Amino acid sequence: MPSPVERLSALPLPPALRRLVPAPAGKVAVVRLQGVIAASGSPLARGTISLEGVEPALKRAFETDGLRAVALSINSPGGSPTQSALVADRIRGLAAEHEVPVIAFCEDVAASGGYWLACAADEVVACPTSLVGSIGVVSGGFGLEGLIERLGVERRLHTAGEDKARLDPFLPEKPEDVVWLRGMQDELHAMFAGWVQERRGAKLDAGADLFTGEVWTGAKALGLGLVDTLGTLRGVLGERYPDAEVVPVHPRRSVLAKLGIGASGAPGGGDVAAGVLEALEQRAAWSRFGL
Repeated sequence: MPSPVERLSALPLPPALRRLVPAPAGKVAVVRLQGVIAASGSPLARGTISLEGVEPALKRAFETDGLRAVALSINSPGGSPTQSALVADRIRGLAAEHEVPVIAFCEDVAASGGYWLACAADEVVACPTSLVGSIGVVSGGFGLEGLIERLGVERRLHTAGEDKARLDPFLPEKPEDVVWLRGMQDELHAMFAGWVQERRGAKLDAGADLFTGEVWTGAKALGLGLVDTLGTLRGVLGERYPDAEVVPVHPRRSVLAKLGIGASGAPGGGDVAAGVLEALEQRAAWSRFGL
Protein backbone atom coordinates (compact mmCIF):
# COMPACT_ATOMS: atom_id res chain seq x y z
CA MET A 1 0.00 0.00 0.00
CA PRO A 2 1.44 3.44 -0.92
CA SER A 3 2.45 5.68 1.95
CA PRO A 4 0.63 9.02 2.53
CA VAL A 5 3.59 10.88 1.02
CA GLU A 6 3.55 8.63 -2.05
CA ARG A 7 -0.20 9.10 -2.49
CA LEU A 8 0.14 12.87 -2.13
CA SER A 9 3.01 12.97 -4.61
CA ALA A 10 0.85 11.16 -7.17
CA LEU A 11 -1.84 13.86 -7.12
CA PRO A 12 -1.91 16.43 -9.98
CA LEU A 13 -0.90 19.34 -7.78
CA PRO A 14 0.01 22.80 -9.13
CA PRO A 15 3.77 23.53 -9.04
CA ALA A 16 3.47 25.92 -6.08
CA LEU A 17 1.91 23.20 -3.90
CA ARG A 18 4.07 20.37 -5.24
CA ARG A 19 7.19 22.12 -3.93
CA LEU A 20 5.75 21.80 -0.44
CA VAL A 21 5.29 18.04 -0.70
CA PRO A 22 8.34 16.08 0.55
CA ALA A 23 9.79 13.61 -1.90
CA PRO A 24 8.92 9.99 -1.05
CA ALA A 25 11.73 8.14 0.72
CA GLY A 26 11.53 5.24 -1.69
CA LYS A 27 13.24 1.88 -1.42
CA VAL A 28 16.60 0.30 -2.11
CA ALA A 29 16.39 -3.36 -3.16
CA VAL A 30 19.24 -5.65 -2.08
CA VAL A 31 20.03 -8.86 -3.98
CA ARG A 32 22.57 -11.24 -2.48
CA LEU A 33 24.84 -13.05 -4.96
CA GLN A 34 26.54 -15.71 -2.84
CA GLY A 35 28.56 -18.76 -3.85
CA VAL A 36 30.42 -20.36 -6.72
CA ILE A 37 29.09 -19.42 -10.17
CA ALA A 38 27.84 -22.51 -12.02
CA ALA A 39 25.18 -23.54 -14.53
CA SER A 40 21.88 -24.54 -12.95
CA GLY A 41 22.12 -28.12 -14.24
CA SER A 42 25.69 -28.76 -13.06
CA PRO A 43 26.63 -30.92 -10.04
CA LEU A 44 27.53 -27.67 -8.25
CA ALA A 45 24.19 -25.98 -8.85
CA ARG A 46 22.92 -26.13 -5.27
CA GLY A 47 23.76 -22.97 -3.34
CA THR A 48 25.47 -21.32 -6.31
CA ILE A 49 24.93 -18.41 -8.70
CA SER A 50 23.40 -18.95 -12.14
CA LEU A 51 21.19 -16.87 -14.41
CA GLU A 52 18.28 -19.27 -13.91
CA GLY A 53 18.70 -19.13 -10.15
CA VAL A 54 19.04 -15.36 -9.67
CA GLU A 55 17.00 -13.86 -12.52
CA PRO A 56 13.64 -14.01 -10.68
CA ALA A 57 15.13 -12.15 -7.70
CA LEU A 58 16.77 -9.59 -9.98
CA LYS A 59 13.49 -8.93 -11.80
CA ARG A 60 11.59 -8.50 -8.54
CA ALA A 61 14.30 -6.17 -7.23
CA PHE A 62 14.15 -3.88 -10.26
CA GLU A 63 10.33 -3.90 -10.22
CA THR A 64 10.16 -2.74 -6.58
CA ASP A 65 7.70 0.13 -6.10
CA GLY A 66 9.42 3.43 -5.31
CA LEU A 67 12.81 2.02 -6.27
CA ARG A 68 15.75 4.39 -5.96
CA ALA A 69 18.66 1.97 -6.36
CA VAL A 70 19.56 -1.71 -6.49
CA ALA A 71 22.38 -3.03 -4.31
CA LEU A 72 24.23 -6.25 -5.14
CA SER A 73 25.80 -7.96 -2.13
CA ILE A 74 28.51 -10.11 -3.73
CA ASN A 75 30.44 -12.91 -2.08
CA SER A 76 31.84 -15.22 -4.76
CA PRO A 77 35.20 -16.76 -5.73
CA GLY A 78 34.04 -17.08 -9.35
CA GLY A 79 33.26 -20.05 -11.53
CA SER A 80 31.62 -20.33 -14.94
CA PRO A 81 32.58 -17.43 -17.25
CA THR A 82 29.40 -17.96 -19.28
CA GLN A 83 27.09 -17.71 -16.26
CA SER A 84 29.08 -14.70 -15.03
CA ALA A 85 28.53 -12.96 -18.36
CA LEU A 86 24.84 -13.93 -18.53
CA VAL A 87 24.05 -12.64 -15.03
CA ALA A 88 26.04 -9.44 -15.60
CA ASP A 89 24.27 -8.82 -18.91
CA ARG A 90 20.87 -9.30 -17.27
CA ILE A 91 21.77 -6.80 -14.55
CA ARG A 92 22.77 -4.21 -17.13
CA GLY A 93 19.61 -4.81 -19.14
CA LEU A 94 17.35 -4.36 -16.12
CA ALA A 95 19.25 -1.26 -14.99
CA ALA A 96 18.79 0.34 -18.40
CA GLU A 97 15.13 -0.64 -18.56
CA HIS A 98 14.25 0.78 -15.16
CA GLU A 99 16.79 3.63 -15.17
CA VAL A 100 18.05 3.12 -11.63
CA PRO A 101 21.64 3.02 -10.35
CA VAL A 102 23.24 -0.28 -9.34
CA ILE A 103 25.81 -0.48 -6.53
CA ALA A 104 27.91 -3.60 -5.97
CA PHE A 105 29.16 -4.36 -2.45
CA CYS A 106 32.10 -6.79 -2.21
CA GLU A 107 32.05 -8.89 0.93
CA ASP A 108 34.74 -11.49 1.75
CA VAL A 109 35.63 -12.05 -1.89
CA ALA A 110 34.56 -10.70 -5.28
CA ALA A 111 37.14 -12.45 -7.41
CA SER A 112 37.29 -13.88 -10.91
CA GLY A 113 33.62 -14.34 -11.94
CA GLY A 114 32.62 -12.60 -8.71
CA TYR A 115 34.44 -9.48 -9.88
CA TRP A 116 32.85 -9.91 -13.33
CA LEU A 117 29.48 -9.55 -11.56
CA ALA A 118 30.67 -6.53 -9.58
CA CYS A 119 31.61 -4.76 -12.81
CA ALA A 120 27.97 -4.94 -13.89
CA ALA A 121 27.25 -2.24 -11.31
CA ASP A 122 27.60 1.50 -11.81
CA GLU A 123 29.66 1.70 -8.64
CA VAL A 124 31.77 -0.87 -6.79
CA VAL A 125 32.22 -0.68 -3.02
CA ALA A 126 34.52 -2.96 -1.02
CA CYS A 127 35.57 -3.43 2.57
CA PRO A 128 39.28 -2.71 3.14
CA THR A 129 39.70 -6.44 3.88
CA SER A 130 37.68 -7.73 0.89
CA LEU A 131 39.56 -9.79 -1.70
CA VAL A 132 39.01 -8.32 -5.15
CA GLY A 133 40.20 -9.01 -8.68
CA SER A 134 41.67 -12.30 -9.91
CA ILE A 135 41.06 -11.23 -13.51
CA GLY A 136 42.19 -14.45 -15.12
CA VAL A 137 41.09 -17.95 -16.09
CA VAL A 138 41.86 -21.21 -14.28
CA SER A 139 41.13 -24.84 -15.11
CA GLY A 140 41.63 -27.76 -12.75
CA GLY A 141 41.43 -31.52 -12.85
CA PHE A 142 43.12 -34.75 -11.84
CA GLY A 143 45.45 -37.16 -13.59
CA LEU A 144 44.05 -40.61 -12.83
CA GLU A 145 46.10 -42.57 -15.34
CA GLY A 146 46.81 -46.05 -13.95
CA LEU A 147 44.35 -45.78 -11.06
CA ILE A 148 41.58 -47.90 -12.54
CA GLU A 149 44.10 -50.54 -13.61
CA ARG A 150 45.26 -50.85 -10.02
CA LEU A 151 41.66 -51.26 -8.99
CA GLY A 152 41.15 -54.02 -11.52
CA VAL A 153 38.78 -51.95 -13.69
CA GLU A 154 38.94 -51.92 -17.47
CA ARG A 155 37.79 -48.66 -19.06
CA ARG A 156 36.50 -48.63 -22.61
CA LEU A 157 36.42 -45.32 -24.46
CA HIS A 158 35.32 -45.02 -28.09
CA THR A 159 35.23 -41.71 -29.97
CA ALA A 160 34.43 -40.37 -33.42
CA GLY A 161 36.79 -37.43 -33.94
CA GLU A 162 40.42 -37.38 -32.90
CA ASP A 163 39.96 -34.50 -30.47
CA LYS A 164 36.85 -35.80 -28.72
CA ALA A 165 38.70 -37.17 -25.68
CA ARG A 166 41.06 -34.25 -25.04
CA LEU A 167 42.37 -34.02 -21.47
CA ASP A 168 40.64 -37.24 -20.42
CA PRO A 169 41.81 -37.72 -16.80
CA PHE A 170 42.30 -41.47 -17.34
CA LEU A 171 44.62 -41.00 -20.35
CA PRO A 172 48.18 -39.63 -20.45
CA GLU A 173 48.23 -35.85 -20.88
CA LYS A 174 49.24 -34.78 -24.39
CA PRO A 175 51.27 -31.59 -24.96
CA GLU A 176 49.04 -30.59 -27.88
CA ASP A 177 45.98 -30.82 -25.63
CA VAL A 178 47.60 -28.45 -23.13
CA VAL A 179 48.36 -26.00 -25.96
CA TRP A 180 44.70 -26.17 -27.02
CA LEU A 181 43.55 -25.51 -23.44
CA ARG A 182 45.88 -22.54 -23.07
CA GLY A 183 44.53 -21.06 -26.29
CA MET A 184 40.99 -21.39 -24.97
CA GLN A 185 42.00 -19.80 -21.66
CA ASP A 186 43.73 -16.90 -23.43
CA GLU A 187 40.58 -16.22 -25.46
CA LEU A 188 38.36 -16.19 -22.35
CA HIS A 189 40.92 -14.07 -20.51
CA ALA A 190 40.82 -11.45 -23.27
CA MET A 191 37.02 -11.33 -23.01
CA PHE A 192 37.20 -10.88 -19.23
CA ALA A 193 39.80 -8.11 -19.49
CA GLY A 194 37.74 -6.40 -22.20
CA TRP A 195 34.65 -6.41 -19.95
CA VAL A 196 36.57 -4.88 -17.05
CA GLN A 197 38.04 -2.20 -19.32
CA GLU A 198 34.61 -1.47 -20.79
CA ARG A 199 32.97 -1.06 -17.39
CA ARG A 200 35.79 0.57 -15.42
CA GLY A 201 37.39 2.60 -18.24
CA ALA A 202 39.58 5.52 -17.18
CA LYS A 203 39.14 4.61 -13.50
CA LEU A 204 41.72 1.83 -13.89
CA ASP A 205 45.36 2.51 -13.04
CA ALA A 206 46.93 2.63 -16.51
CA GLY A 207 50.37 1.93 -15.09
CA ALA A 208 49.44 -1.33 -13.34
CA ASP A 209 49.11 -4.78 -14.89
CA LEU A 210 45.68 -5.71 -13.60
CA PHE A 211 45.10 -8.80 -15.71
CA THR A 212 47.60 -11.31 -14.32
CA GLY A 213 45.03 -13.11 -12.17
CA GLU A 214 46.33 -11.40 -9.04
CA VAL A 215 43.94 -10.68 -6.18
CA TRP A 216 44.12 -7.59 -3.97
CA THR A 217 42.57 -6.35 -0.75
CA GLY A 218 39.82 -3.79 -1.10
CA ALA A 219 42.20 -1.14 0.24
CA LYS A 220 44.72 -1.88 -2.51
CA ALA A 221 42.01 -2.32 -5.17
CA LEU A 222 40.81 1.24 -4.48
CA GLY A 223 44.14 2.69 -5.57
CA LEU A 224 44.16 0.49 -8.66
CA GLY A 225 40.74 1.68 -9.75
CA LEU A 226 39.09 -1.71 -9.40
CA VAL A 227 36.65 -0.32 -6.81
CA ASP A 228 35.26 3.17 -6.34
CA THR A 229 35.14 3.51 -2.57
CA LEU A 230 35.56 1.62 0.69
CA GLY A 231 32.65 0.93 2.99
CA THR A 232 29.86 -1.44 3.91
CA LEU A 233 26.39 -1.94 2.51
CA ARG A 234 24.69 -0.68 5.66
CA GLY A 235 26.98 2.34 5.98
CA VAL A 236 26.88 3.47 2.35
CA LEU A 237 23.14 3.00 1.89
CA GLY A 238 22.48 4.72 5.21
CA GLU A 239 24.49 7.73 4.05
CA ARG A 240 23.18 7.87 0.47
CA TYR A 241 19.55 7.01 1.16
CA PRO A 242 18.97 7.82 4.86
CA ASP A 243 15.17 7.75 4.63
CA ALA A 244 14.78 4.90 2.16
CA GLU A 245 13.57 1.45 3.13
CA VAL A 246 16.18 -1.25 2.47
CA VAL A 247 14.36 -4.27 1.04
CA PRO A 248 16.16 -7.64 0.77
CA VAL A 249 15.00 -9.62 -2.27
CA HIS A 250 15.59 -13.37 -2.04
CA PRO A 251 15.18 -16.06 -4.71
CA ARG A 252 11.96 -17.97 -4.19
CA ARG A 253 12.40 -21.58 -3.07
CA SER A 254 10.08 -24.47 -3.70
CA VAL A 255 8.25 -26.16 -0.82
CA LEU A 256 10.47 -29.23 -1.21
CA ALA A 257 13.62 -27.10 -1.08
CA LYS A 258 12.41 -25.39 2.09
CA LEU A 259 11.97 -28.84 3.64
CA GLY A 260 15.49 -29.82 2.57
CA ILE A 261 14.21 -32.33 0.02
CA GLY A 262 15.85 -32.53 -3.37
CA ALA A 263 14.56 -33.64 -6.72
CA SER A 264 14.92 -37.34 -5.86
CA GLY A 265 12.51 -36.96 -2.94
CA ALA A 266 15.15 -37.73 -0.33
CA PRO A 267 16.59 -35.15 2.09
CA GLY A 268 19.56 -33.40 0.52
CA GLY A 269 18.77 -34.85 -2.89
CA GLY A 270 19.65 -38.42 -1.93
CA ASP A 271 22.83 -38.36 -4.00
CA VAL A 272 25.70 -38.76 -1.57
CA ALA A 273 28.39 -38.94 -4.25
CA ALA A 274 27.21 -35.75 -5.94
CA GLY A 275 27.03 -34.02 -2.56
CA VAL A 276 30.61 -34.97 -1.71
CA LEU A 277 31.82 -33.80 -5.13
CA GLU A 278 29.94 -30.54 -4.75
CA ALA A 279 31.46 -29.89 -1.34
CA LEU A 280 34.99 -30.63 -2.55
CA GLU A 281 34.71 -28.46 -5.67
CA GLN A 282 33.23 -25.54 -3.78
CA ARG A 283 35.79 -25.89 -1.01
CA ALA A 284 38.58 -25.77 -3.60
CA ALA A 285 37.16 -22.62 -5.21
CA TRP A 286 36.99 -20.75 -1.89
CA SER A 287 40.32 -22.07 -0.61
CA ARG A 288 42.22 -20.37 -3.46
CA PHE A 289 41.58 -17.16 -1.54
CA GLY A 290 42.38 -18.53 1.90
CA LEU A 291 38.72 -18.82 2.88
